[in-house]
This record gives sequence, structure tokens and C-alpha cells, in this order.
Amino acid sequence: MSPSIAPCERFLRASLSEAAEGARWLPSVLRSSAILGFNRCSKNRSTLSEGLCDKRFVAQKAVVLLSGGLDSTTVLAIARSMGFEAHALSFRYGQRHLHEISCAKAVADRFGVAEHVIADIDLRVFGGSALTSAGIAVPKDRDLSSPETSIPVTYVPARNTIFLSFALAYAEVLGSSDIFIGVNALDYSGYPDCRPEFIHAFETMSNLATKAGVEGRERLRIHTPLIASSKAEIVRQGVALGVDYGMTSTCYDPAPDGAACGHCDACALRLKAFSENGLIDPARYVS
Repeated sequence: MSPSIAPCERFLRASLSEAAEGARWLPSVLRSSAILGFNRCSKNRSTLSEGLCDKRFVAQKAVVLLSGGLDSTTVLAIARSMGFEAHALSFRYGQRHLHEISCAKAVADRFGVAEHVIADIDLRVFGGSALTSAGIAVPKDRDLSSPETSIPVTYVPARNTIFLSFALAYAEVLGSSDIFIGVNALDYSGYPDCRPEFIHAFETMSNLATKAGVEGRERLRIHTPLIASSKAEIVRQGVALGVDYGMTSTCYDPAPDGAACGHCDACALRLKAFSENGLIDPARYVS
């Protein structure tokens, strides 16, 4: 399937579930009308198929946080299928798995982003994570059948707060009101900055901190289309959107050539997701 922008009908179908998720943060009096607005618009299928849908959704700019991993690549595919002009934002932050940046470049090219910015920040100056500190080992072959009760050592302190802050600045420069991020709170992670409460709080803060917010213009929205999806559901959705997961890198501790270790938590969850879909993971693994 081509990664080109899909018709408006696909945007509406994809947006209904996201609207339902996002609407729960609205005051109760607004929830039904927020979702109803999508339903009302979706009834005009003949008009939409002629490309006469609300121009707000045609070539509207969005910042998409893109690591080059499975989740963020799926989110980019979703943003493009919704009709957004995607501006991808990636980070070299001193991560152990720097190979993901080359994957992000390939994915950005594949999905025809308008611009791909790679920002350099060095979170190794603080350390405190197996992903940024050479002295902290990446856990391998753990039992992930039980819910995580503590924050894992692969959590990078304040990483999503930092990434979203950069995305907010980028969105302001672009005149965009939409940011996409691939956080997921359903499958194992234990990361505090992947929770709906965090995203809601950051979005609220963003609308207090920006010029557009102060001037009363369109509110900034942080889209989290995967936040309530299992990893298997994410893979299924991505495959339906034409994502080539062989281009992505999920491993926390890859070999020098980028081959995945197959034993870290990220690899284990990824392999399980493909298996549950009856698929073979196309990523390269250390033999």
C-alpha cells in the first residue's frame, strides 16, 4: 500500500476512536458533541469523496515525534492517512540505540514528510538510564507476563517532557496546532510519561505557554492514537496502513550493525506482537 495521503473517509474513521479517547478529557457537556461532530461529518460521504471536506483537515501541518521505532512509525502512518502534512522530529540524545536515527530517516522519506528535523541534545550529562548510561545494563530475558510494579531502568528521566517541549516549539514556528506522539499506556512500560494524565497535563500547559494560546487562537492538540492499544493492535493497524516494519528499529541494545538483540524488553514485546498477529517480524536480529 502506498504511503500517500488517504481519502478523507479514512481520516474520519481513524479519528472517531481518537476523538472518543480525547473527548474523555473534555467537560462532560462537550464530550458527546465532540464525537458527534465527527459522526455528523462522516455522513457526508459523497461530498467527502470529492475532496470537499473541511479544509482544516487538508494539508494541515502536524509535528510528528519520530524515533524510527515501531510505535512512532505507526503514528506517522496514521498522521499521513489523516491527511496531515507531517513534519517529523527526531533526537540524537546520546541513546545507546542510535541506529534508530537511520531508521527514522528512511521512514520519514518513505512517508513523504514535508521536513525531517533531527535535534541534538545530550541526556548522557544526567545519565540515570540504561539507554544513556554505559554503566547501567539493559535488562535481558525478563518475564513480562506480569504488570510492571516499578519504573524500569530503561526509563529516561523526563525524556517525553523534553521531546514534547521541542515539538511544541517546532509547532509554534510552523503555525501548527497538532503534535503526534506514539506513547502507549496499555502494554508494559512502566514509564510515567506515557500515561494519559501526563499528556493531558502537558497539553494544558502548552496552551498556557504559547503565543497562540495567549491570543485565543486555535488550541494545541497532542494526539496519542496508540495510547490505549496493545502492541499487537498497533502492528495490525500499521500493516493495514502499509507500514514496512522491516525499516524500523525497536531494540534497546542493538549490535553495531543495527541488528536487534532479541532479548531486551522492547524486542520481546515486539516479537510477541507479531506472533499474536500470525506474522514474522521483518526486523533483523542477531543470529
